[in-house]
Amino acid sequence: IAGGANAKPFITHHNALDVDRYLRIAPELYLKRLVVGGMEAVFEINRNFRNEGMDLTHNPEFTSIEFYWAWHDYNDAMNLTEELFKALFKRLGLGEILTYDEREIDFSKPFARIKYLDALTQIGGIESQIVNDREKIIAKLKADKFEVNEKLDLGHLQSELFDNYVEAKLINPTFIVDFPISISPLSRRSDENPQIAERFELYIAGKELANAFNELNDPLDQYARFKAQIDAKNAGDDEAHEMDEDYVRALSYAMPPTTGWGLGIDRLAMILLNKKSIRDVILFPAMRPLNLEKE
Repeated sequence: IAGGANAKPFITHHNALDVDRYLRIAPELYLKRLVVGGMEAVFEINRNFRNEGMDLTHNPEFTSIEFYWAWHDYNDAMNLTEELFKALFKRLGLGEILTYDEREIDFSKPFARIKYLDALTQIGGIESQIVNDREKIIAKLKADKFEVNEKLDLGHLQSELFDNYVEAKLINPTFIVDFPISISPLSRRSDENPQIAERFELYIAGKELANAFNELNDPLDQYARFKAQIDAKNAGDDEAHEMDEDYVRALSYAMPPTTGWGLGIDRLAMILLNKKSIRDVILFPAMRPLNLEKE
């Protein structure tokens, strides 16, 4: 089954069993099964395949690394991420200031940490009274000539604000933390605010490089979240998660408190090599057929 990310999968067919299969969009739900089975720390460098558009930072096939770490939380994962970059830069002999697309990126300081909703106002410049009001968000997006699906819930509309007003401004390494729960279907809810997911994403040079969160390990909550994703899919979100009842069953055997983390290796290579297109760091990227180029 395709799961573990918001993405549209490639559908294929297994002839011998006469069943549909999917190229994987993420290894997440299977790696977490290993945590349920007793592997308290596990990682994989993997290929993923997503049937989505191509642009400077997206290729249908890409490489990432994911880890799952029992008895730790997303603060530990943020600290480990900074340690990973320091070790990587030392191993590669890189300085703490990199030039990317004619901008200097400063890796010398502790990575900034800012809450998702605060980023909308403080970085995106969105007025605070708009951020938590569906109708006002829709009106704002329309006024600024952005396409908007009016069926989206508040969390997904806030995500539209983030994508359009915040993401490109995150140049130096920045952790965006505490996401809306509706756009984080595999994340654990905050004990302080159940509408917030204990999740972060790392942004560098205006690009999302890593996504991580405290894993949801309540099978009843997970089942309800999958059901909500089905509603989102029926409302027109073709990247929403599918139901994975086998994974819910695995959670019912108990998964310890766990944090999970994934980083796009191709996008990291782009930044380290000062390449503007993901096609420059992939040996055989997806390309348009020659007959389409001629047209």
